[in-house]
Amino acid sequence: MPKDGQCPECSRINEVLHRVGDRWSVLIVISLAQYDVLRFNELKRHLGISQRMLSLTLRELERDGLVNRTYHPTIPPKVEYSLTELGQSFKEPVYALGKWALTHLPVIDEARAEYDAASNQAKTG
Repeated sequence: MPKDGQCPECSRINEVLHRVGDRWSVLIVISLAQYDVLRFNELKRHLGISQRMLSLTLRELERDGLVNRTYHPTIPPKVEYSLTELGQSFKEPVYALGKWALTHLPVIDEARAEYDAASNQAKTG
């Protein structure tokens, strides 16, 4: 690390973590990993995400090389999404994060309840 304390790669790491760390990106990767190929509306229904947010997130995942978009010129047009090789390599850490979240939900819920109770008590008394 340079003497001035700056991390030259940190801004680049932050760019990647911002994309792959947001909740919709993680959920899209998990869904595509589970089903291999999904159409836009299947993803939308499966995730309960707005059309605008899904479109924006898929575009960014495609830009970052994690998702393939395949257009089929049928009537009506059909667009399918799947993980690229890079997206496939991202499955393992995403699954680990999801598993950790599911395993620790009861403890997190308890901690939140304790925090909220203490916060409410401090406000009222």
